[in-house]
Amino acid sequence: MNKRIRILSTSDVHGVIYPYAYADMKERDHGFARLSTLINELRDENTLLIDNGDTIEGSSFTFYHYSRKRDEICPVSSIMRSIGYDYLNVGNHDFNYGEEALFRHIKESGSKWLTANVLYKGELLGPEYVIHEFCNKKMAVFALTSHFVPHWEDKENIRNFTFLDAYETAEKIVRKIKEEEDPDYIVCVYHGGFERDPETGEPSEDDTGENQGYRILENIKGIDVILMGHQHRTCVGKLFGTAYTQPFQNGIYLSCIDIDTETGEITPELLEVKADPDEKVMAIAAAEEKEVQSWLDTPLGHTDIDMRILDDIDVRLHKSQLATFINIVQKEVSGADLSGAALFLNACGFTGDITMRTLVNTYFFPNTLFVKKINGKILKEYLERNADFWTVKDDQVIVNPLYDFPTPAYHNYDMVDGIEYTIKASNPNGSKIIELTRNGKPIGDDEEFTIAINSYRAAGSGGFEMISDSPTVKEIQKSVSEILAEYIEEKKEIAFEPVNNIKVIV
Repeated sequence: MNKRIRILSTSDVHGVIYPYAYADMKERDHGFARLSTLINELRDENTLLIDNGDTIEGSSFTFYHYSRKRDEICPVSSIMRSIGYDYLNVGNHDFNYGEEALFRHIKESGSKWLTANVLYKGELLGPEYVIHEFCNKKMAVFALTSHFVPHWEDKENIRNFTFLDAYETAEKIVRKIKEEEDPDYIVCVYHGGFERDPETGEPSEDDTGENQGYRILENIKGIDVILMGHQHRTCVGKLFGTAYTQPFQNGIYLSCIDIDTETGEITPELLEVKADPDEKVMAIAAAEEKEVQSWLDTPLGHTDIDMRILDDIDVRLHKSQLATFINIVQKEVSGADLSGAALFLNACGFTGDITMRTLVNTYFFPNTLFVKKINGKILKEYLERNADFWTVKDDQVIVNPLYDFPTPAYHNYDMVDGIEYTIKASNPNGSKIIELTRNGKPIGDDEEFTIAINSYRAAGSGGFEMISDSPTVKEIQKSVSEILAEYIEEKKEIAFEPVNNIKVIV
């Protein structure tokens, strides 16, 4: 008789279904089609299958669906029903399309919602925890979501939701489980990650509370397994006696926890998703995928300006004209004095003919556009936060290691147009901006401006509380990618004088 309990877990699949990349259509070892095959090979009667959130946002497929067919069932939900997930946790990006889309996804996936610290209209959406018995052993499972969601999400999308502190919730639930259930094993499913390096214990990011995995395992005794996500990290091991996994993003890995009920040994693994894609899964989405491919090849316009991203560091060190273009559009549609834009890691950029494929693989987050009112003092604080991105090593400007590890955070470096400024990377944090002018004139602390910024930054995400604390002048309820597409379609030929207004020096 099988004496092994198995827990299979996905996280941060971000709507990836097919075994190829939309940017270049080259084959990739990722997505639900490959995951399905591997899951079916590994699953037996003693297996639980759990998804840990960030499921319905992030791919060109789901971008297309939720921008055009939001009231219809998303094939991703139908695919999850076909695969047979037992439970779903909710990730921060699952709120991006509003509560109706989220509830439809949960319903149509055929799975139970297991999230203990998210309330809807004051009530828990599901049980605080569930109990399963395998091999005459009792296992309790509970789930948490990073309570930082309100720092990122549009208020309209979460107006009926309350997010309780993940650590405090874990502390309460583990105590309750021990007292009321006396289980053999406790499993925590956490859409969050480690705020400290699990090997050294050294801080790996600002301790804001966004990620509390290390604190949970250090202080809350009795958790046997923690399945993590959110950070797009690949990590597996044991910490303070607890087995942990986090499987990166896009379904590249499958988390597998095996519990030997005779010896008590718990083995955590990350399995590469190199299985053949499941034809049944691909067939579920085939009709809409055909529409997506046609849409991606839709011509929008043309440009002779090279806005490709060939080197993710160089395009920031020597301001890419892609940032200039995004800022031009944001200023024009919003009427703001200034504009700030980040470039996203692994974005492709464009030159020559511009299609929806190149655009959505350049600006792939569903951010909307805000206009904030700031003064010169706030502007300087904002620029100083951005300047933290740079430091110096061996007399060379380099990316601050905190923006590379544990999770690349290149999206937290904005480039601002409408002003001129110089960053001296060797200066201490908080004093790196050594020149700041507008039209060649120094900017005073009391001088007032409006600045166009995406919704992620407007919410203060990335440590930009000075922006979230500033008054909102205007909110444009369209995604920035949609705004860019409309602008390109209208202009047809994109031409402008390059703007090199930012210097980064040693």
